[in-house]
Amino acid sequence: MSSIDRSQSVGGTRTYEVRTYGCQMNVHDSERLSGLLEDAGYVRAAEGADGDADVVVFNTCAVRENADNKLYGNLGHLAPKKASRPGMQIAVGGCLAQKDRDTIVKRAPWVDVVFGTHNIGKLPVLLERARVQEEAQVEIAESLEAFPSTLPTRRESAYAAWVSISVGCNNTCTFCIVPALRGKEKDRRPGDILAEIEALVAEGVSEITLLGQNVNAYGSDIGDREAFSKLLRACGGIEGLERVRFTSPHPRDFTDDVIAAMAETPNAMPQLHMPLQSGSDPVLKAMRRSYRQDRYLGIIEKVRAAIPHAAITTDIIVGFPGETEEDFEQTLHVVREARFAQAYTFQYSKRPGTPAAEMDGQIPKAVVQERYERLVALQEEISWEENKKQVGRILELMVAEGEGRKDGTTHRLSGRAPDNRLVHFTKPDQEVRPGDVVTVEITYAAPHHLLAEGPALAVRRTRAGDAWEKRNAAEQAKPAGVMLGLPKIGVPEPQPAVASGCGCD
Repeated sequence: MSSIDRSQSVGGTRTYEVRTYGCQMNVHDSERLSGLLEDAGYVRAAEGADGDADVVVFNTCAVRENADNKLYGNLGHLAPKKASRPGMQIAVGGCLAQKDRDTIVKRAPWVDVVFGTHNIGKLPVLLERARVQEEAQVEIAESLEAFPSTLPTRRESAYAAWVSISVGCNNTCTFCIVPALRGKEKDRRPGDILAEIEALVAEGVSEITLLGQNVNAYGSDIGDREAFSKLLRACGGIEGLERVRFTSPHPRDFTDDVIAAMAETPNAMPQLHMPLQSGSDPVLKAMRRSYRQDRYLGIIEKVRAAIPHAAITTDIIVGFPGETEEDFEQTLHVVREARFAQAYTFQYSKRPGTPAAEMDGQIPKAVVQERYERLVALQEEISWEENKKQVGRILELMVAEGEGRKDGTTHRLSGRAPDNRLVHFTKPDQEVRPGDVVTVEITYAAPHHLLAEGPALAVRRTRAGDAWEKRNAAEQAKPAGVMLGLPKIGVPEPQPAVASGCGCD
């Protein structure tokens, strides 16, 4: 059977593959893209298709220096496959597409469609237009055409989901190009958000993550500075919603009413991802981060006072232009004081189109690498020490799918604690499904995970587990691409298992 034959599903249905790079917002957008394609009759290609799909979509990120090199390398890899397969199409969307526009087709003329961050809903139409007209279609909208939650979605989880509360960002950080590509912040109406959450819970979802470039600035577009804390509290009143998380906030907008809402809302989880970027006041000023070290540590202190068991994670950039050894020592000081559960560390790289890329004082690679290694070593030590404090605790875990790479050989399952720490636990005698809840005692700690080696203390079957079982049965009965009703939104990449992506919150 030829590669062309293999790419066709039952009845000649065209297959698709979406490759995602970057932050949670891109992951969320990719699930919209999958939903749009399936709504148009496409079927997801089998795992490991590696370019054998009829349509390959790249959802790109532009915040790293080598983002374009990675994209063009992947496009080059697909060029001979496309040349040998009449009818195959390649589409490029996301932040790099928004930034580079016509450049993509000039450098890779075999690309069929280029679309931006504001018009992902046009992908099926652009693919069909490119097929009929036999020429590349480049369409980049300058502003949001429709809020992503109005689009169909193929979400990957029956028990956990993203819920976008805003798109865009009003900050002007000198290292970040996201506002230029995603636009100014645009907020959704609270009623629309809550209606979407209620519909998801009715489908079986028990955990949601509120998503935005700067979630705690929510309300600036609708004239209510306490809108985010009110939204958290409203989530607490939704029956059947067991866990609420959010990512990512900005220290500038993190107010006491949000801390109170986190502490007083039963289903708001004791977890906070709070980007630091640098512990040095001069570097924060150069970054145009509108807070300083004292303000940041003050927030951490208040959160810990209100929520003693909160796990706090962060993003840190090492080697920002002009960073001195003294500046870097201030970052290490904040890491020691804050005692993060995890820190997602980035070596500064130039983001074309940002003010920082043109700044004097670019740090030599060797210096950045040495500082980075010192920071990672310190954070590893702290992460391990903080995890050791969990030993002996009794925790309720939401069973996860696909998070324990060695679960098959160790006869364990994996789940997330309320504070989102990853826990591997002994497989109970009774059936346990993703979305179910298991109570365990923590017996061992490693820097990046916990173990519960004894028998489970309790197993609670949930509606979320029922939904997973139903979805799994439906997917086995069909070639691929099961849709789960409206509204359908994406499953979060679990925190803190993955970084925030661009590190620019």
